[in-house]
Amino acid sequence: MTEVPAGRPLTVLLLAGQREGRVDPLAEATGVTLKAMVPVAGCPMLLHALTTLAKTPTVGRIVVSINAGSGIESLPEVAALIRDGRLDIRDARPNLVDSVFFALEGQEFPVLITTADNVLLTPATVREIDGAARARGADVAVALARREDVLAAHPDGQRRFYRFGCGYYSNCNSYWIGARSALAPAELFRTGGQFVKHPSRVIGALGVAGLFELVRFRFGLGTLEQGCARLSKRFGLDIRPVVVSDGATAIDVDAERSLKVAEEVIARRRAATDETASRRAPAAA
Repeated sequence: MTEVPAGRPLTVLLLAGQREGRVDPLAEATGVTLKAMVPVAGCPMLLHALTTLAKTPTVGRIVVSINAGSGIESLPEVAALIRDGRLDIRDARPNLVDSVFFALEGQEFPVLITTADNVLLTPATVREIDGAARARGADVAVALARREDVLAAHPDGQRRFYRFGCGYYSNCNSYWIGARSALAPAELFRTGGQFVKHPSRVIGALGVAGLFELVRFRFGLGTLEQGCARLSKRFGLDIRPVVVSDGATAIDVDAERSLKVAEEVIARRRAATDETASRRAPAAA
């Protein structure tokens, strides 16, 4: 169990790197080099997550792991965060896990690790994940969303879900780590993660135990809490699920379909914000 000192800010690692030599189809289709720079609703993908993190009161330092020479420091929003001492940029390594360890050298924990394509992340959800993980004394917390909440956010929001005895869930690409010693489960992602798309990676990461996890997963045996309890035993850490309220958190931008979905959700949110502002305007006057 991790005991985080009260009031300690949350560090956030934003993973925005891309494998060298790989051409991302979405980046290519929109005329940019890196997926993190793909325009989403009028601005680079990366800026959606950065803006959210900068607006979250409990977030202290932000670390961006991205390919060398990305040029993101020339973006005004990025330059402002650097001047304020809130943002570090670290060169991504060839492997996802190595990128995580390199980016977190010298950083203070707890840390929330998330991805640049998580454009629908909100300050409320960041605080929800952080608050739940601290309250439960977790070493590691994994954010997930219920299928019904994801589909309520957008009917085409996600097509793949993890099946458990208690329901269907989608990964939100957000992981809370309480202390540096709790980084061991990061090795699960050395082969790339995306276990719904590539179930064999579970076996590669967990050995024989992974085979049993695949059987449980295939037949929906056991609850979400029970699955995390087994992982906790495997790694000797307290690994907890955090089921977030906002199903849109599970909608990441990885193709033209999900890009369109994300932009529709963003447009709906902006319209709701404008409507709220217009209702308050007469009272303020």
